Amino acid sequence: MEIMELDIKFRELHRLHRRAMEMRLNKTGVYRAQHQILMYLSDHPQSSQIQIAERFKISSSAVATSLKKLEKGGYLERVVDMEDNRFHKVSLTEKGRQVVENSHEIFQQTIREMYQNLSASDMEQMMSFYEKLEENLKRICQEEQEK
Repeated sequence: MEIMELDIKFRELHRLHRRAMEMRLNKTGVYRAQHQILMYLSDHPQSSQIQIAERFKISSSAVATSLKKLEKGGYLERVVDMEDNRFHKVSLTEKGRQVVENSHEIFQQTIREMYQNLSASDMEQMMSFYEKLEENLKRICQEEQEK
């Protein structure tokens, strides 16, 4: 087997995993970029628009667009920061928390189904392979950063 075949399969699996997740998550009524913001807010309540933009490495205006749609849909609310009127703290509403809860269930179910035919030994071996790939990629990134 050629190394390129492995790489193609790896990328195909990644795309298929993402597609399966998106197909299931889209049923929540929230799309990918917005969904990521809701998931972030569930772990980081009372975040600011700037913090969200920094986390996802996107512009503050792109975050503002998503926040407006999510706020209009009733998934989150923005409250003026009492210490600094220029900033709004963003937090989930009950509807937003429900989407996050449903999403966690979707993640868990999809992952269980994805790995259902693998033995514990298979999964241990996969983890070992993933760790080796991760080490190699980290080394590549480090070397590139040093150039």
